Amino acid sequence: MSFTHRPLTLVVAAVLMASTPGIAAAQGATRPVAASVARPPAGQGSHQDLLRTWGDFLSWRTAQAKTSDFSPAAVEGRRAKVAGYLQAMENMNVAGWQRAEQVDWLAARAKMNEEDFLLRVSKPWERDPGFYVDQLLRVSFTELPAKGAALTTLRGQLREMPAIVARAKATLRNVPGDYADLALHNLTNADGVGHGHPYRKVPPAGIIGWFDDLEGRARTVQPAVLPDIRAARAAAADLLAWLQAERPRMTAPAGVGEANFNWYVKNVKLLPYNTDQLRTIGHRETERLWGMHALEKHRNRKLPELTLPQTEAEYEKRKADTLRDIHAFLKDEEIITVPADIGYLYVNVPWIVRPNGPNFWEQIQYRDPSPDLFHATIPGHAFDGQMGKRDTHPIRSKINDGVRAEGWGTYLEEAAQRLGFFDKDRARTRELIDLFGIFRAVRVAGDLDLQLNRATVSEVVAEWQKYTPWLDPDVARVDAEIYLRRPPGYGLGYTVGMIEMQKLLGDVRRQQADKFVLRDFHDRMMTIGRIPLSLIRFEMTGNDDEVSTFWRRDPLPGGA
Repeated sequence: MSFTHRPLTLVVAAVLMASTPGIAAAQGATRPVAASVARPPAGQGSHQDLLRTWGDFLSWRTAQAKTSDFSPAAVEGRRAKVAGYLQAMENMNVAGWQRAEQVDWLAARAKMNEEDFLLRVSKPWERDPGFYVDQLLRVSFTELPAKGAALTTLRGQLREMPAIVARAKATLRNVPGDYADLALHNLTNADGVGHGHPYRKVPPAGIIGWFDDLEGRARTVQPAVLPDIRAARAAAADLLAWLQAERPRMTAPAGVGEANFNWYVKNVKLLPYNTDQLRTIGHRETERLWGMHALEKHRNRKLPELTLPQTEAEYEKRKADTLRDIHAFLKDEEIITVPADIGYLYVNVPWIVRPNGPNFWEQIQYRDPSPDLFHATIPGHAFDGQMGKRDTHPIRSKINDGVRAEGWGTYLEEAAQRLGFFDKDRARTRELIDLFGIFRAVRVAGDLDLQLNRATVSEVVAEWQKYTPWLDPDVARVDAEIYLRRPPGYGLGYTVGMIEMQKLLGDVRRQQADKFVLRDFHDRMMTIGRIPLSLIRFEMTGNDDEVSTFWRRDPLPGGA
């Protein structure tokens, strides 16, 4: 397995030389990306043509999301459609547009590239049983009693379950063992980690358990739908039995491979790094954070340890007090503007009493909610999402880049340390921020190893647990599943996105010098949209050293 740390002195020097123009020039080196530097297209289309093409693409993609036809002919038709959109993009006069319009073009084409990758490489309908398992799960969450149109929809969805299972049996081929094992686990096991599941003090045992939960609710409030629920549960059990029988033959590689991964990182995520550089970044951050954690522990050695709350009421008070403190901090320290009408902001990690004690997220959040509140509530994901709803831009309002989203949330954790939120009464919470950062950093190598077929899910889980205190197998497995089954590179987005945020901050601070205002910087970034950070940097600073490598679309290497 490739996570094992290598001596970093030579590796970091090599990556810095490769990625820093001044160092490379001084050593007579050539930047690895130089060969792919290109100019924007200089065709005939206007920015209005871009908006029309983008609108057509969105409408087509929305319609395709509702289809269940994944026959070879249907898939080939979709590939041809995306190729047509990409060809139209190349016949636009992007070179003559304003910078913000050029950013629109790059952001839109990246989403088209993502769709092309899904159709040609990821192919979840034929490689991932979870593609069908996920379709079963959401129906079981339905609130009862359902009435009118909602009841009609529920019955239609329940009656569709046997057909979904039949399509899975007919379409799945070249299935990786990790994908099969994750699907089997999710059909019958509860991990209680959440990720969109409704709250239950005792989580149902997998998807089949959720159908039992639905049946139990229907028995008292809507017995008329019991036959449909039981038929849907039987379909889930049928899929379970089929996967168990077929599992010995499911041995295909799970990851997309290095060439496809590098293509995706550059052409979809618009990141200026290859797999070797990303691995070095992850290793360096892991070691840096462990070193900082050692210093922090020494600094706090005379302070009492943070303790877990004993009751739900105590935890709820900690959340309420912390949210109040964060709101005051953001305002008093002039960090970011929070509109008075921002509305409800979701808070992660409900109170759960587990037989084996709190999981990783709960070990942190229960002791002090502030690390996850900064990352996931305000001014992190929930706030970010509310601000995104105010965006009316026809392209940018439809994009939510994962590196931008997770990088922003992770950046806020360390930013809160630097800005002094924890200095007075929360000194030991800085240790928790370090632990969050460590788990973010080790994900980089885990993400790479999964997608490059250098490790299995169970091996990555074990490796992450070596480096991350309190990390339990359930949380680690759920994260590994997300990063393996999503398009490549989501797991590395936390740490790498944080670094890209810090790069952006540094660039703007140097440009503006003493005129720099942190709140204005954050507010401006929020208005640009949740697009790749390299594009935000280009728009805010004019620095084109990264985007100049993205104008030319590389040929897609091929299937996984």
